[in-house]
Amino acid sequence: MMSTGRRDDDAETLADLLGGARGAIDATIPPVAFAVGWMVSRELWVATVVALVVAAIVAVWQWRKGRKPRAVLLGVAGVAVAAMIALRTGRAEDFFVVQLAANAASALVWVVSIAFRWPLLGVVVGLVLRQRGAWRRDPALLRGYSRASWVWVGQYVVRVSVFAPLWWTGDVFALAVARVALSWPLVALCLLVSWFVLQRSLPAEHPGLRHPRVASDVLS
Repeated sequence: MMSTGRRDDDAETLADLLGGARGAIDATIPPVAFAVGWMVSRELWVATVVALVVAAIVAVWQWRKGRKPRAVLLGVAGVAVAAMIALRTGRAEDFFVVQLAANAASALVWVVSIAFRWPLLGVVVGLVLRQRGAWRRDPALLRGYSRASWVWVGQYVVRVSVFAPLWWTGDVFALAVARVALSWPLVALCLLVSWFVLQRSLPAEHPGLRHPRVASDVLS
């Protein structure tokens, strides 16, 4: 028989489930180091070396803190690719073009996931909670995850709308500032707002994210 009230474990937030903004904070350090290296030396190779050294230090720190080696290596690889693009084009602002392209692509992917009724927020939280596809068989959760996923689309659109004109004008310093301002603060805000939207989308008697209600539960 279904319980008529929310469960205690529903006090968890998306930040608790998804790990908060720690990764976003770490990801801002190498781009800032690149910008500082560029502004001090005006040499792309110097800025590249500085960014890669800092990225390696951050990676070792993350690894020692228990982050998965694959995630650590992907972070370093991202910095290396961005640096290679900047060196190849000879434009320091192109270090940030990967970030610009990634956010544009992410916005598109999230929109498509909502349209096909596989909202990515539900996919990610479902994987974290090891629910497989159970959340999709709960109409309330499916609706909630779809609505909350639009908040994530919004954060990517905000980044693109800020990064694109700064990249176009070649303002490396402003790009670095925007990279910080629109990373962990925006992620934290996105987590908070999407959690609020998700919670408001669920009926009062819903047992929470960890307990999807499928048809058999509703009828019992």
